[in-house]
Amino acid sequence: MATTDTRAGERLPSRATGLLYGLGFGGFLDGIVLHQILQWHHMVSAVEEPTTVAGLELNTTADGLFHLATWVLTFAGTVTALIAWRQGRTAPSWSFHIGLVVAGWGLFNLVEGLVDHQLLGVHHVRDDLGAPLSWDLAFLASGAVLIAGGWLIHRRGVRDTARRAASAGSAPAGRSAAP
Repeated sequence: MATTDTRAGERLPSRATGLLYGLGFGGFLDGIVLHQILQWHHMVSAVEEPTTVAGLELNTTADGLFHLATWVLTFAGTVTALIAWRQGRTAPSWSFHIGLVVAGWGLFNLVEGLVDHQLLGVHHVRDDLGAPLSWDLAFLASGAVLIAGGWLIHRRGVRDTARRAASAGSAPAGRSAAP
């Protein structure tokens, strides 16, 4: 779908904001829950086990760099939201935005699972158990489910947002259309 509704003359919201928030929040959830609370793995725990002080220091530093990257993604989402606001884009409906956040979270799981778990092998979802492949596959499947579900929610939001923008564009002068 085009980013402009020609009937209303308004530009639809950017998809980048929701996707960046989803990537960042998905990474934060992974780092906070799996790395810190459950302590199932750290960023490089399959390379250097965190069972020694040096190993724990290396893994803690790698986790910190990972959290910094997720913070940058989240901040980039905020920047794109402000840019869209200044461009006068139509505000997204909840389903438009939340669908993209969920899809971005799934994209994080899919990319992180393929790159870190499978290609690089720097850690697995459960480094503390033998045969971690089933956990890694479940993590990849969760990413695919989140992407599909988020995209379906987002598509409904695209229709709602476009309808709202068209309605606002056809409102009588001096009055705004109801959301």
